[in-house]
Amino acid sequence: MAKKDKKSKNVGKKARVAAKQTKKATQKERRERTRQRDDSDDEDLDLETVLAEYEKNQAQFLKVTETTCSPPSPRSSASFIGSPASGKELFLFGGEYYNGTIATFFNDLFVYMIEKDEWRRITSPNSPLPRSGHAWCRSTANEIYLFGGEFSSPKQGTFYHYNDFWKLDPSSREWSKIETKGKGPPARSGHRMTFWKHYILLFGGFQDTSQQTKYLQDLWVYDSHNYTWFSPNLPPASQKPDARSSFSFHPHEDGAVMCGGYSRVKMMVAATKNTKGGGGGGQQSLRSLLKPIVYQDSWFLRIKLPASGESPNTFPGARWERRKKPVNSPNPPRAGATQVYHKGRGILFGGVHDVEESEEGIESEFFDQLFAWNIERNRYYPITLRRPRAAAQKQNEGRNSKRERGKADEESLLRNLAVLETKEILEVATEDSDTKQPLQSGNDSKMAVKPLVNTMPHARFNAQLAIQDDTLYIFGGTYENKDCEYTLDEMWAVDLVKLDGVKEIYRRELENWQGINDDESDTETSDDTSDKAEVDSEDNEGVLLPDLTADSLKSQRLSLAEGLEEDEADKSKSAEEDVRPFPRPFESLRDFFTRTSVVWQELVHPNPKNEKIPIFSMKEVRKTAFEIAETRWWDCREEVAALEDEQEEAGIGEVVSIADRASAAGSMGRRR
Repeated sequence: MAKKDKKSKNVGKKARVAAKQTKKATQKERRERTRQRDDSDDEDLDLETVLAEYEKNQAQFLKVTETTCSPPSPRSSASFIGSPASGKELFLFGGEYYNGTIATFFNDLFVYMIEKDEWRRITSPNSPLPRSGHAWCRSTANEIYLFGGEFSSPKQGTFYHYNDFWKLDPSSREWSKIETKGKGPPARSGHRMTFWKHYILLFGGFQDTSQQTKYLQDLWVYDSHNYTWFSPNLPPASQKPDARSSFSFHPHEDGAVMCGGYSRVKMMVAATKNTKGGGGGGQQSLRSLLKPIVYQDSWFLRIKLPASGESPNTFPGARWERRKKPVNSPNPPRAGATQVYHKGRGILFGGVHDVEESEEGIESEFFDQLFAWNIERNRYYPITLRRPRAAAQKQNEGRNSKRERGKADEESLLRNLAVLETKEILEVATEDSDTKQPLQSGNDSKMAVKPLVNTMPHARFNAQLAIQDDTLYIFGGTYENKDCEYTLDEMWAVDLVKLDGVKEIYRRELENWQGINDDESDTETSDDTSDKAEVDSEDNEGVLLPDLTADSLKSQRLSLAEGLEEDEADKSKSAEEDVRPFPRPFESLRDFFTRTSVVWQELVHPNPKNEKIPIFSMKEVRKTAFEIAETRWWDCREEVAALEDEQEEAGIGEVVSIADRASAAGSMGRRR
């Protein structure tokens, strides 16, 4: 029998090896097809011709149309803003999507109707060409101004930066290209814009020429009355911010404020070159490196209007004033942490912190934290979600004794419910009979009501933020897992006043990452020799997508911190923990251990007379027992907190057992 089992195992092993080789050949063939498709993309492609074709297709639209549609496709580096003309709309324009091999750019305009929970797509004969990395802002005249952006070939080998200037009318949804007088800002992307009085302010950004990236530090001001761009003459020998992109730029009553940003600075690094002899010494040489810099500084742009007696064409004066570093800045410093302006503060979300372990690898940490930057105080405050709690009953005296009042209230409540049900039935019947008003309009309020989650969305960077009616909307963003870069396809809402949770507007599953690393794929295939790994690799072909839910992020962090061994131990102990003591509501850790210390000590040292079990001192037993009790107390904390909330809602305070009250009668007085 042993020989037969061995022979059957060998046959099965050969079959698995043959299947693995077949799969490897299939992967190589797939990579060859990908290479052929990528090589067909001519990097010397004339982007002017491609954009001219886009413009020709755009002109086929005869008028501005608005149609109901599904949520926008996943995209990054888009622009997102609350409508300045209506407090019930959000605008989304442009962006790009990269799946690992091909980059796709968009020029569609979407409107999100907040009250109806409805997306609408706008088509126009005069619309900006596809782009990403552009910037837009509102104006005091309730208009939206857009400048710049970039467009590239599918493999991103050739880039095109825009220097066109557009205005969007939020009410009519109509685009109009602005032909300005004189010289305007050079083409760029990654810049930021804001408004002050009737001026539009623009600063920073970068230009990418495929060979190098040049970051900018020039300031431009657009006069919406005279239709003129101008670059203010800064005072000589005055300070100004370093060149950067992806910073925060907010309006101020005396100008504008700026903080943060990102750039890559060219630095010379010494490198030692070993001689042929392999001795300890070597020749010193210098090599150039681009070092990433995440800025944490803050600047104030003070603008002064011309005197009353001067010509109306006189440009206002401007100067930069360096502020102190903001207090309580997010730590560690993070790039891609986007901000949006809201009532004298900047609301910041997300970001990524890169730790360069070596020249070959970078470890990244992503964040899902929310901060508020108070502009006047120059201080950051963390924003945390509040736990949902029921309103406390203010008058509980006599509620149980006055039964007649309670009965009357109950009867009144039943009458009100009957009236509401009757009214709802009549409204539905009226809507069904009316052909001009479909049932959809009557369900708008129901569609907008969505469940709240008490955890922040998945960690990400470069999310698009917008605020409307004290509600923060988070659209998209990017998350990296090893060499894969995922564009999140979702939108969330957070009420900045209530902070009672996060509302999911929509969320769709991520698409597979198309990029393939040959070395990693071959190494993983050759190193995968265990039977379990072979089964897993056969069942999960293609790219394994990470679980990107908000709850999974917390579990991933815990598993990374505690390790896989602790998870296995938790599974093995789950059956035992069911019979262990459970903490009581409002019971502290100290009281819990005092009440149950005998149980934990017996678990640590169940049979001291057994010679196989080493005898510990009472101090060691008590210490280990306390650690187990502490773990149990924290594991049950969520369930106990829910019980505490239920008791508080019912008007019940801390629960104390009769036995505990009797044992502590000498030292504890009556609870009031």
